[in-house]
Amino acid sequence: MRLSSSAGRLFTAGAVCAALLAGSGGAVAVAAPAPAQRSAAAPVAPAGSYARLHTLADLAARRLATADLVAAAKYGTGSPIDDPAREQQVLDDVARQARELGADPAATVRIFRDQIEANKVVQRALHRRWDADPSQAPTPEERPDLAEVRAEINRVNGELVRGIADSPSARAAVSCRGLVTLGALHVRHERQLDPLHTVALERALRSVCAG
Repeated sequence: MRLSSSAGRLFTAGAVCAALLAGSGGAVAVAAPAPAQRSAAAPVAPAGSYARLHTLADLAARRLATADLVAAAKYGTGSPIDDPAREQQVLDDVARQARELGADPAATVRIFRDQIEANKVVQRALHRRWDADPSQAPTPEERPDLAEVRAEINRVNGELVRGIADSPSARAAVSCRGLVTLGALHVRHERQLDPLHTVALERALRSVCAG
């Protein structure tokens, strides 16, 4: 099963990342690589990097939760999952917010492209599930108001832009990928994500780390 194997890869990565945990209260310590392995130019993660990256993972999961509502709002209406005009509007808006915060708009847009694609992973899977078993599909009476859902997405987007603006050093550090994976594992347990949303979260975080 594709979803299960992908989730398994995330858990396997988490077993490796567990070595990053040290001390009490879930504090994170990054083990220094051997001198011969460290590049003189490689940035070192600043204090608080894990907290910042965990925040990004949690915000990505919050944004993914809206995918269920978007899928339900669109199902049976003929509205396509792919919406290039809406997607470009989102990207333009987050780029503007990034510039206002003094953040890198290109990095922000790159990360948000992944959020959008991850959201569509969930939407497509749910539509396939509902097509296969109409008894699970939302009824017209249960269909959310898409405008209200998008208002919530916009709120999460703003928080995520601020999280990106607050974490350039953490995202550029050599430890970023390990810490993001660890953060995603914690979020998965904290929010009790199912296999579909676990895989989508992995997709959403693909470009968080620079390079």
